[in-house]
Amino acid sequence: MSRPCPAAPFLIALLCVLALPAATASPATDLFRAASGALSANYYGWSETDRPALISRYAATLDAQCAPLADACTFDQGRAVLREMLLQLHDPHTNIRDAEGAERLREIQDDLTVPRTGLRLVKTALGLLVVGVMPGSPAQVAGVQRFDLLTSVNGETAVNGQTAVTVQTTATIQGNPVQGNPVQGISGQADAPALADAPETVTAATPSAVDPAGFVRLERRQLPIVVGISRAGRSLALTLPTAALRARDVPILSWQPGAGGPVAVIEYPTFLPADSAELFLKTLRQAQAGGAAGLVIDLRYNGGGRLDQCVQAASAFMPTFYQARWLPAGIPGTSQPAQNSQPAQNSQAAQNSQAAQNSQAAQSGRPQTSWEYAALNGQIASPASVRKVLSAPPASAPVPALWHGPVALLIGENTASCAEVFGHFAHMAGGLLVGQPTKGVMNSGVNFFPMPDHGVMSVTMLRAYDLSGQALPGRLQPDVDVPADLEALTARGQDTALQAALGAVQSQLAAGNR
Repeated sequence: MSRPCPAAPFLIALLCVLALPAATASPATDLFRAASGALSANYYGWSETDRPALISRYAATLDAQCAPLADACTFDQGRAVLREMLLQLHDPHTNIRDAEGAERLREIQDDLTVPRTGLRLVKTALGLLVVGVMPGSPAQVAGVQRFDLLTSVNGETAVNGQTAVTVQTTATIQGNPVQGNPVQGISGQADAPALADAPETVTAATPSAVDPAGFVRLERRQLPIVVGISRAGRSLALTLPTAALRARDVPILSWQPGAGGPVAVIEYPTFLPADSAELFLKTLRQAQAGGAAGLVIDLRYNGGGRLDQCVQAASAFMPTFYQARWLPAGIPGTSQPAQNSQPAQNSQAAQNSQAAQNSQAAQSGRPQTSWEYAALNGQIASPASVRKVLSAPPASAPVPALWHGPVALLIGENTASCAEVFGHFAHMAGGLLVGQPTKGVMNSGVNFFPMPDHGVMSVTMLRAYDLSGQALPGRLQPDVDVPADLEALTARGQDTALQAALGAVQSQLAAGNR
């Protein structure tokens, strides 16, 4: 069976960059050649940027920077040029990360036990925002709460006026040296392509400020961490020990009262673990057993994960069907026109243009390969069975679902990739989207390629389509627009987006409909 990535992607990448201008060999140039080769040989996203011209331009930039250093030009210098180059691709799914980022991915994917405080953090202009606290962890025992603001860590400031956003990418697991063995596919076949995400933190933080990656490094030292916390206008100082905890995070259930009945709030942090769908479905069953009249699912800090997992989890609301298309392994995509000033994945015209190029590719011996993912009532199902259910006349039978009550989904700029796919299906089933527009990588996925610095390069290699063959939209747009208000959240303890979502659910309950 065809797979979305070659058995030896790095070898192909090397073969595809032999035409780059010769330069003095160094760690930086070795990294650039490997990464740009993977991009040249395997990219199949929605960007219209002229990739050969982009690579040539930044190869010259790197040569100029490395000329005085000769073979002492470092991996860090090469990575900095690559990140600048990839920003011009206008595709957040394609990025590069260092060995530390690759190790964090492996810890989560392989479900390892590591030293942790139990905190999940994102960088903001005001400090490190706590977006998750693992139940029973040292951080929870010490009294840290979700949406506390860490202003200092071990006496070092966490405030610098810059914002770092965690981006996670949908990626194939097979052929990826960082991740583990492939899981069972949609038809129970071991060679079915399973998909996953990997976090990539992009930040302009100054060296004096602690960022989320720096906090994780402190945790791995297994020493107590002293944090300064700002909570609803009060300042606290807490000492957080570490404990041996699982690297992954799991869904957390909480409750909110309401006139129409209790509303269950599920914080859904990631789709990366291989059992993330079952963990969500277990939490949903707990909500139902607790008498939930309505449901709010918080995806604001969910960067995505395994495609099979988000498709399966979303089938709690309706039968789900997702088609992934890519070019056969080792065959470069078609040439692209001049680069745009806006991300092409959000342009319908760009998608139509790409569709025409896809047809030309097929006619010229570059056919597309596809794989279909489908699920029904919380279980992976055959695409044919889901096609039959979705193609039936609307009045012929009720749509199969595990949840039939009102549901609202909290979304924002950190909602990405597989989390967007989950939100898309839940929205199609009648769920309300509350918050801000999402990251905008719902209609594509990536594969990982090993790099000489022991990091990984994620390259967009597939495009996403629905049952009718239409490309999925680039991002989710909220039905209820609620601007992000960090000051209200951290200084006054007011989660305005959650309050809006609860209000929307209560309105549906009062109206007696979903």
